[in-house]
Amino acid sequence: MAYRKYKWGLIFRVGMLLIWLSGLAFAINQLLLIKPNLSLAIIIVALILVLIIYSIKNLLNYTTKRFYEMDDFFESTKYKDFSRWYPEQKGAEDIRTLHKGFNAVNKTIITLNKEKEAQHLYLKKILELIDTGIIAFNVQSGAVLWVNDAFKNILNLPSFKSVQFVEKRHPDLFHTVFTSHHNKNSNIDISVNSETLKILISSAVFHIKEEQFKLVVLQNIDDTLNRTESEAWKKLLSVMTHEIMNSIAPISSLADTLQSKVQSSLKDSSEVINMNDLDAGIESIKKRSEGLLRFAKTYRSLNKVTTLNLSSVLVNDLFENIKLLMQSSLESKNIELQFKSNTPDLQIEIDRYLIEQVLINLILNGVEACKNSLDPKITVTAEKNINGHSVIKVTDNGSGIPENIIDNVFVPFFSTKKKGSGVGLSLSKQIMLLHNGKIQIRSKERKGTSVQLVF
Repeated sequence: MAYRKYKWGLIFRVGMLLIWLSGLAFAINQLLLIKPNLSLAIIIVALILVLIIYSIKNLLNYTTKRFYEMDDFFESTKYKDFSRWYPEQKGAEDIRTLHKGFNAVNKTIITLNKEKEAQHLYLKKILELIDTGIIAFNVQSGAVLWVNDAFKNILNLPSFKSVQFVEKRHPDLFHTVFTSHHNKNSNIDISVNSETLKILISSAVFHIKEEQFKLVVLQNIDDTLNRTESEAWKKLLSVMTHEIMNSIAPISSLADTLQSKVQSSLKDSSEVINMNDLDAGIESIKKRSEGLLRFAKTYRSLNKVTTLNLSSVLVNDLFENIKLLMQSSLESKNIELQFKSNTPDLQIEIDRYLIEQVLINLILNGVEACKNSLDPKITVTAEKNINGHSVIKVTDNGSGIPENIIDNVFVPFFSTKKKGSGVGLSLSKQIMLLHNGKIQIRSKERKGTSVQLVF
């Protein structure tokens, strides 16, 4: 509606200009034909010329005023001045509409800038509070774009504006942290204040306009590793102490009993030692000693798996081989074993022998859990998860794992089976870690257990 009025106003002014031009032409024509009073003719022509000039000027002002307004707005935008407020109650209706549009744009940009500034401050505060060190610097000049306190604390550095500061005082540290490239999270050892720290570090290069910057992220994992290692040793020693004491206590008690009988016989020749009791006692000691020896061999087996023989394996071939190995054994126990693959051509890069060992161990665990089930069933499936990772899942409908012990199932030598070594799941976890994967377990009592191998 506002611009319709502008068009009509423009047509009116052009029309008036045409009328004055026609009048001028008519006046000049009359002068040439009838030659009236010269003074009067000059006055009329001059008056018409004034009106023509006025009409031209009015037309130019009318048309260019809008462009001046837009030019003024764009000039303010060029210099990022969004604080200007254009009057919305004065001037022509189309100009007022234009001003409203300018004000709406300025208001939106101001709001966006405030939100952006708030997000920046929020992010900056978060990065200041976390214990992960972060620095971004210009690769060419070395000027620091941003660095948080955690970075300076980890490397024991004061505030600095250029990484050349570090290069001059700690050249080895500069080369390791700032110059070397770390595509993925890398574990490195650095020396800080004559102490060696274990650092998890990664870096990336990015561009802002034509300048190249480098982002370095590092985290001190020394304390975390020490705590984790300490907790692991506590759990391991607790289980090992329990297992060793279970063997040593009866051996010591039985040896003490046999020794007292032998000593009594030596003191009193009339007291005859029952050779069958003596043989039975020695046999018991022998068996428990052999049990301890097996325990030691099992512990040693945990340290044997350190390298992988990787190859690309078709999952269906892997399943077929395990099926041949396990099917007859499970059929004799009336346990149904199923293999399913949602992706028939799924291939994974694995050590075939070790992963077969893991899957067989998980299936045997399922067999143990299903021994009291009415319709025992074990299902092994393969698929790609939403993150694109290959997943092999072993599910049973057995007795499940109680909540109070599920956190301990990966602790070496922890077992709920009477004849279990407590090494199977520990070894499986170690094998999956070597594959840069993970093993996850979910279980509900009296409903079953599901174990996932995520590659």
